[in-house]
Amino acid sequence: MSNKDYIILQVSNLTVAFNGRTVVEDISYTLQRGRTLGIVGESGSGKSVSSLALMGLLPKQATVNGSARLGDTDLLTLDEAGFRDIRGKRISMIFQEPMTSLNPVQKCGEQVMEMMKSHQSTQNTRNILKEKVIELFKEVLLPRPEKIFDSYPHEISGGQKQRVMIAMALINHPDILIADEPTTALDVTVQKTILELLRDLQHKHGISIIFISHDLGVISQIADDILVMYRGHAVEQGPADEILHNPRKPYTKGLLACRPPMDSRPHRLPTVEDYLSGERKTENGEQADTSENPPLPSLHTPLITVKDLTVTYTLKRSLFGKPLQTLKGVDGVSFDIREGETIGLVGESGCGKSTLGRALLRLIDHSDGSISYRGRPLDTLSDKDMRALRPKLQIIFQDPYSSLNPRITIGEAIAEPLKVHRSILNNQSNPTTPKNTVIGLMEQVGLQPDWYNRYPHELSGGQRQRVCIARALILQPELVVCDESVSALDVSVQAQVLNLLNDLKEHYGFTYLFITHDLGVVHYMADRIMVMQKGKVVESGTPDDLFNHPQTDYTRTLLDAIPKI
Repeated sequence: MSNKDYIILQVSNLTVAFNGRTVVEDISYTLQRGRTLGIVGESGSGKSVSSLALMGLLPKQATVNGSARLGDTDLLTLDEAGFRDIRGKRISMIFQEPMTSLNPVQKCGEQVMEMMKSHQSTQNTRNILKEKVIELFKEVLLPRPEKIFDSYPHEISGGQKQRVMIAMALINHPDILIADEPTTALDVTVQKTILELLRDLQHKHGISIIFISHDLGVISQIADDILVMYRGHAVEQGPADEILHNPRKPYTKGLLACRPPMDSRPHRLPTVEDYLSGERKTENGEQADTSENPPLPSLHTPLITVKDLTVTYTLKRSLFGKPLQTLKGVDGVSFDIREGETIGLVGESGCGKSTLGRALLRLIDHSDGSISYRGRPLDTLSDKDMRALRPKLQIIFQDPYSSLNPRITIGEAIAEPLKVHRSILNNQSNPTTPKNTVIGLMEQVGLQPDWYNRYPHELSGGQRQRVCIARALILQPELVVCDESVSALDVSVQAQVLNLLNDLKEHYGFTYLFITHDLGVVHYMADRIMVMQKGKVVESGTPDDLFNHPQTDYTRTLLDAIPKI
């Protein structure tokens, strides 16, 4: 049998344009039976658009040319009725965000059963269909499948929602499964189990997979072949081993290099732009001396001291308001943060990382323990005194879009803290106006001054995150809590933002609490790392000690789950 007989999908000269603007141009590739094609590139490179074209899910103003042959069918010539017959039956898709892909008012099992009913002309009773769905839930390793069948999406975790989406995509035994960034928002441990699950299901059912990601580390775990996209073009494609270990194009080299290394801590992370501009002369660039652990920034009185901190949530109350069921989000945590230090806080979703960060800033109340700032207890401060202290304690949130007001310009957003804390501005000797202050800071964080009057939707994800960084830093705080502030960014943009945070720390002497589930990022950024599990700190130490000599099984599990090329 020839290689041609194994080809399940043949895409030739795929071109997509929106209102005359070409966003994907002349993409060609083949997908073989039982193999995985990884499509990788930055946001805006055309990865998702090219795959949505195969599903007929592009908006009406899109113009699609070329061909995409699935057997005897050219997908690009189908009308809506033809696509309805193909979707979910011969070709299925798993989307990036399962919460927005699942119907929030319909139970998970019913949604999967609905997909089965739409494509299978079966006279089976509801109980038989339910048994089939529960059997598939078991196959995708969902715990308590009978309970999850009757659960709403908000009642299960992110990883479980993604497994429901996988079950929905597989219920009709499709030939091709398109996975569009299915692990981007997941912890490394959940990400690893999802990748292993997809590989196992592929081997069991002979499915062909198109796996879309911006992270070559993730792609390396699952792909047999790789297509690298940049600004709508295919810049490089071939077998995974060849692309990952002998990349030819500067763009591919940049994508590989900008991932934080696990065996060293360079002074700066290389970026894709360094390679595209030809400024990067070596593969690894200038590396920092990692023969010794870097000295801690200060041995003086800690900036922040936390003792036996506990945060308790009430899950259920009686008719009269008495707590019947509680959960400790943070359970007896103690640590300190020295001035000028970066503390990394890692752990899986739900372990209490973000709760701890918010409690530290008194954005949520804690039920026990104490927090001190420069020896001053924060617990006893009045709202007025705490408001006066707020400029010194700032936070950068995970999602730059939802944390910006879409109705005000980015210049106004950055200036807003100055308006809220007018007394600070009045006490400054610097006579510059708020607008001049904002523009100066915009330039420092890599934003163009003429973007002052732009709105958040007019900027990319990385640019919006720079706006959030500028807003947090406009009052020159002493402590900045970075709550998953780079987890939603492409690896190339992530490298730029991490370099920026380190530059600002060096210039202003900031102290960071860096919260993340990405151990590669925290290894690069942190002076010390704390590992959280179920509300407790189970291990802490320097990055080198923690990565080379982990003391707990939980830390070893986190380290083992890191995607390695």
